[in-house]
Amino acid sequence: MADAYSRVTGKTGVVLVTSGPGATNTVTPIATAYMDSIPMVILSGQVASHLIGEDAFQETDMVGRPGPVVVDIPKDVTNPVDKFAYEYPEKVKMRSYQPPHRGHSGQIRKAIDELINAKRPVIYTGGGVVQGNASALLTELAHLLNYPVTNTLMGLGAFPGDDEQFLGMLGMHGTYEANMSMHNADVILAIGARFDDRVTNNPAKFCTNAKVIHIDIDPATISKTIMAHIPIVGAVEPVLQEMLVQLKQMNVSKPNPEEISAWWSQINEWRKVHGLRYAPGENGVMKPQQVVEVLDKVTNGEAIITSDVGQHQMFGAMYYKYKRPRQWINSGGLGTMGVGLPYAMAAKLAFPDQQVVCITGEASIQMCIQELSTCKQYGLNVKILCLNNRALGMVKQWQDMNYEGRHSSSYVESLPDFPKLMEAYGHVGIQIDHADELESKLKEAMAINDKCVFINVMVDRTEHVYPMLIAGQSMQDMWLSKGERTE
Repeated sequence: MADAYSRVTGKTGVVLVTSGPGATNTVTPIATAYMDSIPMVILSGQVASHLIGEDAFQETDMVGRPGPVVVDIPKDVTNPVDKFAYEYPEKVKMRSYQPPHRGHSGQIRKAIDELINAKRPVIYTGGGVVQGNASALLTELAHLLNYPVTNTLMGLGAFPGDDEQFLGMLGMHGTYEANMSMHNADVILAIGARFDDRVTNNPAKFCTNAKVIHIDIDPATISKTIMAHIPIVGAVEPVLQEMLVQLKQMNVSKPNPEEISAWWSQINEWRKVHGLRYAPGENGVMKPQQVVEVLDKVTNGEAIITSDVGQHQMFGAMYYKYKRPRQWINSGGLGTMGVGLPYAMAAKLAFPDQQVVCITGEASIQMCIQELSTCKQYGLNVKILCLNNRALGMVKQWQDMNYEGRHSSSYVESLPDFPKLMEAYGHVGIQIDHADELESKLKEAMAINDKCVFINVMVDRTEHVYPMLIAGQSMQDMWLSKGERTE
């Protein structure tokens, strides 16, 4: 929840835990926050000072690392009898953490020259734009240049999902048009993204004809995986601010309108090839894509969406149109199963008047389902939308595609009656079995605001997530549906 509070508000999330097992319970959340560069402080209890190092009851050696901060507090220090003088420092300076603020003006000028002269440009943005509060600047830059924009999983919402210039998400399960545009680009402006394996696929075959401009606050990230032709080290917000200032002041013509128009024509042809199409269900069977599309419709695209990890995460990322930053809350780098419900709880705690929906699966939700009691106690009335396919969907998909359909430990047949379980916790359960009742029951669920609502939607258990990059190949090599791949 502390991790999610930071993601959804932009403020630092803080959590207090006891010593020993209380502290070790935070290891996975620390790793989750670390992988996605989420500011978070963990205050962990510790045995009394004189017992440290003695393997005392519930003593655990907790060591912090850059990113999330762990403050280990010995028990005796918290004794209310002892008083300590405290002065808040005027400024904080850490020898081990001195991130650059502004980017180099000369490098920014070089980047602008490349962008102006590009014939097939793409702006590729990651979670750094969201964390850096630079979404408005990104949108202004993209509109000024009339260039296409694609987001990573962590960057969704950094550029409006309903904007004509948005190509959708890129990478392993990115849209056809986003991946094809990246592969054929001549200039890529990467902003706050780290070129992880879910985007690059095979680095040796990644966008080989493109010049890469890479903006990132962490110099270790630049050219780590993909060589940057123009590296710019700095915080995203001031770098984009200066980029816009220089663009507006330069006495040069804007990008060649004919060349950019031709590029958009090609992109629009790619959009026609797939466009997130899927085969409709028969005899009332619901497709998970369909469920998310209807959710987007009944919430007017305004809900805060959290997710767990798996197929439902990908469907939630692809088929809901995120209009603003911090609207999509999920574990990207670590892929932590079970975060969906606590993430939703934190979002509701931060924004009690917002509609908050957790898109989950029948396996993921059971990892933290006891927190329904916490929801009841604190009035955290979230909506839980379960795309129930009675399987570990992504595991099963990989078994279908790579192991000739030999399924091992991927079916989840022993399941509770989720609506009744919700009622046992004092909440509301809604069951949806047929496509004809999908929209009406989702509207009914969204209208309930005084209790949590679990919407158990029985979806097609054979459905896969497409497009899907073909392992070891380039971004133009994709599965488009079962048995259909790019040439």
